[in-house]
Amino acid sequence: MISFQPTEDETALADVAKNIAKDVIRPKMRSCEELKKVEQTMINEITDLGFLSLEFPEFWDGLELPLITQVQLWQALSYGDLDVVQGLPGSGDVTSMIRVNPENTVLKRYKDDLINQKTATLLDIADVKETSGNHLTVRKDTDGYVLQGDSQPVRMATFASYVAVAAKDLQGNTVILWLDNGSQWTIDPGDYRLGLLASGLGRFSFDGVKVPDNQVIAKGHSADDLLQEARTRIHIIQAAKEVGLMEAALDYTTEYTAGRKAFGQEIAKFQGVSFRIAKMAMETRSANHLVWEAALKADKGDASAEGLALRALNRAHRSVRYVTDSAVQLLGGHGFVQDFPVEKWMRDAQAQVALYGSEKQLLVQHGGQLIAGKKKEAVQ
Repeated sequence: MISFQPTEDETALADVAKNIAKDVIRPKMRSCEELKKVEQTMINEITDLGFLSLEFPEFWDGLELPLITQVQLWQALSYGDLDVVQGLPGSGDVTSMIRVNPENTVLKRYKDDLINQKTATLLDIADVKETSGNHLTVRKDTDGYVLQGDSQPVRMATFASYVAVAAKDLQGNTVILWLDNGSQWTIDPGDYRLGLLASGLGRFSFDGVKVPDNQVIAKGHSADDLLQEARTRIHIIQAAKEVGLMEAALDYTTEYTAGRKAFGQEIAKFQGVSFRIAKMAMETRSANHLVWEAALKADKGDASAEGLALRALNRAHRSVRYVTDSAVQLLGGHGFVQDFPVEKWMRDAQAQVALYGSEKQLLVQHGGQLIAGKKKEAVQ
């Protein structure tokens, strides 16, 4: 069993992030949802504290923090509101690609814009089946690639100045393309009523968009390797954010049930309620442990990190749906009223899970890795 004691610096940073979550993010989460974007004053405060530079390498003027430190900070910030955290500007999931390969010639061309919070989004459909809502094809051309069709929903789509597209071309080869001109795509913002409304959810639509060879970040085995490392980091960070949401829902529900009475006693003392809260706490702690374990392994460059990241995200998906749904149920009628945050958190949890791979898909990927590893051992 892994035992991890945060350092004094990590504890101090996490305390700052938790205070921002409670004092800045939580009070404005409803207004951000109504605006469908994060308020600029909030962005400025979070930026000034360096929280948008956690994953950037030092070469890119970032903090280049270990994942085990980052997960603590993302958990703390998401305790305020996951929607706000997912709507913060910058290069988002693309940052992990930069962290893995900071010297990439295509990405370096846009370094100034990206470190100054020009928004980029990652459209990763390299392992996505068309039945999941993706109808986008990538075709190799004489001097580049051609994109045709519509994508699955992606966060930050409506705000994006740049798009990194990771996909399989029609010959089955992996390629990562960089698009830098908004006129190359259109956005269908859709009607995403579930949640994460401040995170710029939308579908990309490409009509014969040509991407020249000098805008190809990587292809073939190089693209596979880059995606594998970047995805591992993305999965861990996103799972950590989900743990932060679970902690918020658990604390809110515990406080609510301890303060409400029925038949002369606090409802938290009823067996059915106390059992449910205990299960919520167990789900939250279990997911937290798996996230931290994956982060530690990734920081060490351990070969098991990719599989552990998939396992952590799978458990976080399952747990965040259970915990937020339980919060709504335990608040009774108040659980569905917008005066209370739990109904929003339940919607945000459902949207988050939809964006970052179904539990079944994550299990299939992890199982495939385990089987491939056994086959490799047998050959050796």
